[in-house]
Amino acid sequence: MTDDEKRKLDTDGYLVIERLMDPRLLDQLRRRVDELFEEEGEQAGAEFKQEPHSRRLANLVDKGEVFERVIDTPRILECMEHVLGPDFKLSSLNVRSADPDNNWSQPLHADSGAVADERGYWVCNSVWMLDDFTERNGAIRMVPGSHRWGMAPDQGLSDLYAAHPQEILLTGPAGTVVVMNAHMWHGGTANRTEAHRRAMHVYYTRWDKPQQQYQKRLLRAEVQSRLSPAARRLLALDDPLNDELSSQLSGMSGFLK
Repeated sequence: MTDDEKRKLDTDGYLVIERLMDPRLLDQLRRRVDELFEEEGEQAGAEFKQEPHSRRLANLVDKGEVFERVIDTPRILECMEHVLGPDFKLSSLNVRSADPDNNWSQPLHADSGAVADERGYWVCNSVWMLDDFTERNGAIRMVPGSHRWGMAPDQGLSDLYAAHPQEILLTGPAGTVVVMNAHMWHGGTANRTEAHRRAMHVYYTRWDKPQQQYQKRLLRAEVQSRLSPAARRLLALDDPLNDELSSQLSGMSGFLK
């Protein structure tokens, strides 16, 4: 990371990385995501959560080799280390596709309801744009710098759905990845176009916090057996502390895009 990129993440809470996905990877991800939506139908996303006016997929490390490759992208891991420190793990790997022709938006939120603690930040997300993000198709609104305010949106706002005077809209071409300090206030907007707007969320957490989706329980044995030592560590598959923390998963609430 450059000094300017570090300052951007520190000050604004997000960093846009254009063309991180090359055309081949983007095509592979789109194809596999669409296959899974077709295969899973109304059950899509049920391992974690389902959401009105959107389609979701969850537990994606278990659902295709292409997702195994995504989780340890060096460029992204470098950013995660900058935000979370050297000890972090994958919390979840999901997809959210905003339904077309609707007026529903998410409230402003911090992922997992996160507020920085005495050790600092503990959640950081990366948003992989599988489609163009435009002003009309459900792009993310976010409030730059709000990760530094030390409070969740519901502590400072009376209406979480109202426009915030400091919010911006995150737009960009497909293939872009945005690293976002997930303590920053944000939310998906309404998709007023005629097409689905797909995004993948590769979400990490500090080592001393529970994973949003307990990977050791969710991943099939055949998947776990082929993972490299580095991937196993990133998924916390052999860590007793993570096993203990998994009991807290039921308390991990809050929106993800």
